[in-house]
Amino acid sequence: MITRRSMLGGALAAAGLPLLAPGILAGGEAHAAEALPPAGPRRAKDPVPPAFTTAMPVPTVLRPLSSTGAVDCYELTIRRSTAEILPGIATDVLTYGGHFPGPVIHARSGRRVLVRQHNDLGMPVTVHLHGGNVPSASDGNPMDVFAPGTARTYVYANRQPHASLWFHDHAHHMEAEHVYRGLSGTYLLTDDLEQSLPLPKGRYDVPITLRDARFDERGQLAYTMSDRNRTTVLANGRPTPYFEVAARKYRFRLLNGSNLRLFALSLSDGSPLTQIASDGGLLERPVAVPVLTLSPGERADVVVDFSRHTVGTRLVLTNTGPGRPEQVGKVLAFDVVRTADDPSSVPEVLRTLRPAAALPKAAVTRDIELSMDEDGRPDPRGFINGRMYDPDRVDTTVAFGSSEVWNVTNSNKRAPHNFHLHLVQFRVLERGGRPAGPTETGLKDTVRVMPGETVKLHVTFDGYRGDYVYHCHMLDHSAMGMMATFRVR
Repeated sequence: MITRRSMLGGALAAAGLPLLAPGILAGGEAHAAEALPPAGPRRAKDPVPPAFTTAMPVPTVLRPLSSTGAVDCYELTIRRSTAEILPGIATDVLTYGGHFPGPVIHARSGRRVLVRQHNDLGMPVTVHLHGGNVPSASDGNPMDVFAPGTARTYVYANRQPHASLWFHDHAHHMEAEHVYRGLSGTYLLTDDLEQSLPLPKGRYDVPITLRDARFDERGQLAYTMSDRNRTTVLANGRPTPYFEVAARKYRFRLLNGSNLRLFALSLSDGSPLTQIASDGGLLERPVAVPVLTLSPGERADVVVDFSRHTVGTRLVLTNTGPGRPEQVGKVLAFDVVRTADDPSSVPEVLRTLRPAAALPKAAVTRDIELSMDEDGRPDPRGFINGRMYDPDRVDTTVAFGSSEVWNVTNSNKRAPHNFHLHLVQFRVLERGGRPAGPTETGLKDTVRVMPGETVKLHVTFDGYRGDYVYHCHMLDHSAMGMMATFRVR
């Protein structure tokens, strides 16, 4: 078995990055709407600026190098770069093509995408299309890495409906730090159904990656395993920024790109967010959500209508998830700066999904237990069904085309977890013995599991044959070993 130390020891040291080390998470509250304030002074030795003094960028949309027939081809170099995350400071980051925040790839169902990834780092990497139904050779398995100075072409057939997906590094034991330092990007898959709806489009359809970070006094990203002091909230790579909007509807594609932090998001004026989609695409119907909860890796598309606010209004997206409110309670300010025509609308019915009662009959029911050491040891371990990840072991074998029910339980008393299955989108049947709520009735690939909680999932393995993994998507936990292999045959 390849161990954490044997794989990491030389690679990270040679690259000038700190070795992985131990820690856990923290507790929260909301804030009212505010008038536009002047910028305040910065604290001594604190490079993080006051809230809402930097603008949130919109991620760069990549253009294909070529588009021939039904194939779009892209080329990216995974490399070191610097980014101005904090004003006036060049922060070292890891990037896809020099982009921080990560770039956006637009794709369409039924049209193939080829991405040639060049590794210009001093360590091995692999690229996982999170939520993608892809053959195992292009899945980005944690052990299917490619070496420095080499390249790998990932082939995405896009044989699935529309969804807001993302891609990120998945090299085992290194995935947590690599993603933390910037190796993630957005992959927006669309189809005729989604395009036919009058939802906000173009410049009014904005991907937003939320995450946390900790900076040292030089403004550099500081990383240790399970660090509970990542208290600077970033939206599209900027600390608690503002985003100028028109007085009309916007679609925001929210991704929790954190390693560990759970977000509980709400608007400062008390109005609900209108959730229209989750991990695997549109919900059947829009849902008014007073507080939107996202664990790491989860996505939710929401529509916010700013037309009810006058020009000059500031609306704040707040967080009541774990952490001290004065540190992590403010996420992003929306500043209404102009009026605009708005031909968009949110239909009462977005798509048709098979009712839970009509899903294919499960051939097998499995029990999956997530756990980790909570005894304060300096090098905590993560487990699935009592075993750490072993890349030479197949933990679960499923029949191609079959449906199964998986009962996923978090047996820890304090530590939250979540659960991500590669290859497939699943349906959440129950949470804590009760039917799934309206925001979890759509297609999902990542689901939170709180201490002592069990979620019941329905999964159909009809994509591809091969070996894939399932794991906690709190990436520090998967790096500790909370991951397992399933084989579809």
